[in-house]
Amino acid sequence: MALTTTTHLNFPGTARAALDFYRSVFGGRVHTTTYGELGMPQDAPDAGKVVFGELRADNGFRVMAYDIPGRDSGFTGSTRREQGTTVTDRPFFLSIRGDSLDEVSAYWERLAEGATVVEALAPSAWSPGFGMLTDRNGITWVVDVQPAHEA
Repeated sequence: MALTTTTHLNFPGTARAALDFYRSVFGGRVHTTTYGELGMPQDAPDAGKVVFGELRADNGFRVMAYDIPGRDSGFTGSTRREQGTTVTDRPFFLSIRGDSLDEVSAYWERLAEGATVVEALAPSAWSPGFGMLTDRNGITWVVDVQPAHEA
């Protein structure tokens, strides 16, 4: 059983360039998956943007990144309600990742007390379990299970 925390950076369409830059600084390998690779129509404006990106270096450095769909501008740091959902306008999330859905579910349940769930913890196209919430302190957490491609 292993649990890790990783900074999860949010970008307005520049995640791939940022990950490549961090690779030039820290070394390692970049893995990215685009919205188009997960089924968004290839002619959609965000199809080429990164929905899941990660840099892992042999020295232990690790950072995750994604492009916020529909976003092409910088960040204000605010939180707002939009169509019944809390939207955080922050350049980072805190990500915790475990080896199994059972393992991360217990953390999810405790973090969810008094939180606003952005996306319920459930299987996704890239992970056996993925969820996002903004906790009662205003911190947005990504909670997920280690994807199979990294096993």
